[in-house]
Amino acid sequence: MAFWKPVESPGTRPLRSWAFDIGCALFAGAASLARFSFAQAAYPVRPSPAVTLIVAVLTALALPLRRVWPGPVFAWTVLAAAALGEWPVRGALFPVALAISLYTVATRMRRAAALVAAVLVAGVVLPAAGQDGWHNGWLPAIYEITATTAVLAVGLYAGTRRAYLAELRDRARRLERERDQNSALAAAVERARIAREMHDSVAHHLTVIVALSDGALSAITREPAHAADAIRDVSSTARQALAETRRLLGVLRADSGREPRQPLPGLADLDDLLRRVRATGLPVRYERSGPGADPSASVQLAVFRLVQEALTNTMKHAGPGASASVRLRLAAGEVRVEVEDDGTGNVGEPGAPGGGLTGMRERISAFGGELDCGPRHPRGWRVTALMHLDTADAS
Repeated sequence: MAFWKPVESPGTRPLRSWAFDIGCALFAGAASLARFSFAQAAYPVRPSPAVTLIVAVLTALALPLRRVWPGPVFAWTVLAAAALGEWPVRGALFPVALAISLYTVATRMRRAAALVAAVLVAGVVLPAAGQDGWHNGWLPAIYEITATTAVLAVGLYAGTRRAYLAELRDRARRLERERDQNSALAAAVERARIAREMHDSVAHHLTVIVALSDGALSAITREPAHAADAIRDVSSTARQALAETRRLLGVLRADSGREPRQPLPGLADLDDLLRRVRATGLPVRYERSGPGADPSASVQLAVFRLVQEALTNTMKHAGPGASASVRLRLAAGEVRVEVEDDGTGNVGEPGAPGGGLTGMRERISAFGGELDCGPRHPRGWRVTALMHLDTADAS
């Protein structure tokens, strides 16, 4: 039964708790030596010093363990009080140890156990109150019941307050853990976003640089002017890639405090993106239609990265002689993007997480959209995305 089980480990208790409980035991023992009882009954015989010492020791013997085993300590105290109330000095029932043990049960155990303990205390002290006849014992009996009820009420209040404070501390710890988990989750999401940005931006710029370098190398003897233009484009693209990399890495610096205030690419930057792609030798047609206004910056960034990644895949996989087209339609409440090419290569959807098409799906799904990728007939590849916008994004 829970009444007989320890409620805390003796080895984990601080020294001040032991010192306080030993002090309570000494106080209860000293009270046992005094000439008073709950009932204030007249003693038939005067107790000897040895008897009073035994009474004091028996009364306070178990009290240092009251907060470890409150149930057994209370049972011992009640039995000792009942025995001492009858022998060897009738009526020598001393209240301090009973009050302390009852208070401990009320603060440490269930309310039902505390009520049972209070009934047992009343059963022990009431006979002492009526030992000289109940015609003279009704006032002491009222005193006994009042004192027992007061100790019980104080103990229940202290136990309830202790439980409430423990719940507050537990709730604070849970909130702290949840805050740490949310911070870790936010950091993971931010790392995934930065990794996606690095893939989309840096991979595109490196693909453009490779294509421009190959074109410059093949034209350096036949068309030096064209080769010089290609090399200038390589230099410009490399600088853009370096600036983009610095911006993204700046977010990861623990001592930066905030992300550098540089505008993110949007729909207005598509022309510059297409110009760089065309400089690599891939013809690209661009069509924009629809009555809708420019969506929010986050949607514009998603569209830009989608077109960038799709054209990067085209440059890498479409093969020689391919061309591409980009169609953007803005309508009220939705944005539709379509990028297709007529190449002979096979893009193939990467299976590993973090691949280009996987990153596209993550971006589009963030806006509740749909992404469709697949081959065209008779040849080529198509990437189609539809994003559904809410009122805030559409405005």
